[in-house]
Amino acid sequence: MQDRIFTEYLNDHHGFFYTIRESLHRGRTKYQEIELVRTDEYGTVLLLDNITQVAERGDWQYHEPLVHYPMLAHPNPRRVLVIGGGDGGTVREVLRHSVEQIDFVELDEEVVAFSRKHLAAVHQGAFEDSRVRLHFQDGRAWVSSHPRSYDVIIMDMTDPFGPSRMLYTREFYRLVRDALRSEEGLFAMHAESPVARPVAHRCIEQTLAAEFAVTQTVYTFIQMYATYWSFAIASPGTSIAEVSGELAERRCAERGISGLQMINAATWESMQVAFPYIDGLPTDVPVITDDRPVFPDHFSASGGTVGPHTSNSTTSP
Repeated sequence: MQDRIFTEYLNDHHGFFYTIRESLHRGRTKYQEIELVRTDEYGTVLLLDNITQVAERGDWQYHEPLVHYPMLAHPNPRRVLVIGGGDGGTVREVLRHSVEQIDFVELDEEVVAFSRKHLAAVHQGAFEDSRVRLHFQDGRAWVSSHPRSYDVIIMDMTDPFGPSRMLYTREFYRLVRDALRSEEGLFAMHAESPVARPVAHRCIEQTLAAEFAVTQTVYTFIQMYATYWSFAIASPGTSIAEVSGELAERRCAERGISGLQMINAATWESMQVAFPYIDGLPTDVPVITDDRPVFPDHFSASGGTVGPHTSNSTTSP
């Protein structure tokens, strides 16, 4: 079988590629196309609608900042809601804290079943933990019916188009805010790439700021997305900037968390610092609403395309 080149657009004019050695499984769920592939660069990779979702090699570059910034900023996170993240990596990281209960809400049950079978390196048995309660339904409906329920809410969704687009609006963020138990509560989500999708990045920041008193951003490079990425942390009253790197490390020790690949006292603070050019990105962007849940950045070109590898030296038998 010949190797394939997988090409993924980050915007209409820029993207990245990697070599697929083998397609391990391909199919379609009720909501999306799904494929599991084997690569040299990333190990096993999960694709949804031809877009890279998670790679077993280095997934912590994404999951650690998404989870540990809100979890370590909260003094005692006991009840956590995870929306999306069917591969299980987000739940895995939340379980490293001394939580009592995680409600995991995912629309596509087939993605979770698939990941439980094929992505053990990512979820590491997280779905089997007795503290995790699985709910297969619309995340927005769940949030709207659970006011004042959670210390931390983490959303690990696909990009803001298609089935996910109504989870990026001001009205949804208001529901999220109201689902937090107190002013200490925190909400975290990915906020797109300030390099490849600067308008989408700013729209997410501005839309969150319309509903939350405190909004901040964490920045890092993520290899499996081949670009500089960001995470938005929002709260009614808690600022991650008020948590020093030393306090974050101390809370890790108190909760028995060790071996983090991304976060220590120095990086906790450095990832909160934006480069000057990011501070200079335009802020006159729309707040995303239910009436108009459309991002100015063009996401329809963001999917991947697959073609044959032309070099005989990399052709598999």
